[in-house]
Amino acid sequence: MSVVLIIGMGDMGERLAAGLAASRQDRVRRLVLAGRSAAKLADAAALTVSVADCLAEPVLLDATRQDDVAALLARTRPDLVVQCASLRSPWELTGRDDTAGRALAAAGLGLRLPYQLPPLLSVMRAAKEAGYTGPVANLSFPDVTGPVLRRLGLAPAVGLGNAGMILLRVRAALRAARTPPDADADLPLIRVLGQHSQVGASMQGQEPADPARRCRVYLGEDGQRDDSAAYRAPGLSPGLRHNAVTAAAALPVLEALLPGAQPLRWTVPAPAGLPGGYPVRIADGTVTLDLPPGLTEAEAVAFNEDKARGDGIERVDDDGTVHFTAAAREAVAALDPWLAEPLPPGDLRARAAALDVALGRAAVSG
Repeated sequence: MSVVLIIGMGDMGERLAAGLAASRQDRVRRLVLAGRSAAKLADAAALTVSVADCLAEPVLLDATRQDDVAALLARTRPDLVVQCASLRSPWELTGRDDTAGRALAAAGLGLRLPYQLPPLLSVMRAAKEAGYTGPVANLSFPDVTGPVLRRLGLAPAVGLGNAGMILLRVRAALRAARTPPDADADLPLIRVLGQHSQVGASMQGQEPADPARRCRVYLGEDGQRDDSAAYRAPGLSPGLRHNAVTAAAALPVLEALLPGAQPLRWTVPAPAGLPGGYPVRIADGTVTLDLPPGLTEAEAVAFNEDKARGDGIERVDDDGTVHFTAAAREAVAALDPWLAEPLPPGDLRARAAALDVALGRAAVSG
């Protein structure tokens, strides 16, 4: 029976805690739930023990405090770490129609990397400090945070959500296409190549007219292409309900990373810090690429690096510095041009404060 540490008790952290506790594989003995809000921790712990026979330990923790994270890892010795913490939710701009909100939304999620990367960077540094060698699964913008940390030698084992959500949308489309529709029908092997910037169109059932903008869908062992399958499921409007799909895509991955788990073939973002999402095999705690015949790793990486431009990401340098696209720079030129200047890892705190000022919020502290 395993011990799992979940860092970040927002909506997704709570969903994953409840899902792991109620897992049909029944291998999680104890969940350690860590976050900054005592109230959210109490609610998450109460929910977790209410849905399954599982222990839940709430722990107050600021994930940006590396020494505190290292001490928690050393004390709890988890079999798996799930990193869900961020300084601001990626959903915070939803519904904002002011000038700043529109500008940052148009620039792409990449410009809000300073909200997503600091807790993950702290957790990965703490894992190294504490000598933790188990897997870390990262939910915080993995398609881009993973490649940055790969450059720093700190990449998590795997990311969660995103391309895995597209996989679930393909499954839904294939089930519905059966005559009659059959929820129990065996489906072919599904492998998806896709980037975070392509998830929204899939979730809303909006197939890009340009085939080059679509994610790639490979069916069966031989990898027959059916890219449009990613867009045939019923559309789901943007909002927090997308988190239900994120959790459904993440839980099989987390279960497969636990000791003694059965192997899993799935699609995940940022395996070993690669940009974007890829089909993988997970077995014995190890994540390896499971590319279809004829697709090389170099080709898959190039595809996802190109599609990262949809999030405003031009490239990531060898030292982890992130460069933004011309479109992202143009989107915030009137708001604050510095927001789209090259972002080295050492400037994260200052850039997050500048984002807060631009959005009219109090400066990030802690």
